[in-house]
Amino acid sequence: MALVKITVDETLIQAEEGKNLLQVCLENQIYIPNLCYLEGMGEPPASCRLCLVEIDGVDGPVTACTTKVGQGMVVRTDSDLVRELQRSALRLLLSSHRVDCAHCEANKKCALQDIARFLGVGLKPKGLDQILKEPDCDDSHPHLSYYPNRCVLCGRCIYVCKREHPLAMLSFAKRGFDTVVSLYGASLTKDLPCVTCSLCVDICPVGALLRKS
Repeated sequence: MALVKITVDETLIQAEEGKNLLQVCLENQIYIPNLCYLEGMGEPPASCRLCLVEIDGVDGPVTACTTKVGQGMVVRTDSDLVRELQRSALRLLLSSHRVDCAHCEANKKCALQDIARFLGVGLKPKGLDQILKEPDCDDSHPHLSYYPNRCVLCGRCIYVCKREHPLAMLSFAKRGFDTVVSLYGASLTKDLPCVTCSLCVDICPVGALLRKS
């Protein structure tokens, strides 16, 4: 694949033409907040709306995870508009997130904590009503526990489950603020791959999925 030159935050970078822009930035130590992207995704969902950047000649901010690198591209990851939109997206996520870090297994290795620190946003933002789900824990799966009020609906767990197993165990269910990760697969088969697989637990950025002991 041909190499091209792009400029990101006034830094000249050489990258493969057509490569994922977010991946290129991360590989060059240019951090862009993100939750739903995983390296190798063919069609990233861009659902978290955190990896916004501005590109010269393009109207409005775009998601870096769905943008391909092209020759001469000029990118800004830290403009005032980008930061304002990222902080707004983070506050919306936090409005449906139970902030109880001291009792969460992901404490101090949580992507949400890292992003909040990077953007200078408190984990308990003022001025937004908090909308939480019931029950706080779904224990219906024989091997996994799911905490919907920790979940940021990034879809990483669903992606890796579908990638690794012919019969995926996880999927999104419901709509809007009621959306959750469904553990429906537990009722479809007796031979659950979850017995030996814990990729969904390992890939979760916020400790929303845990393996039962």
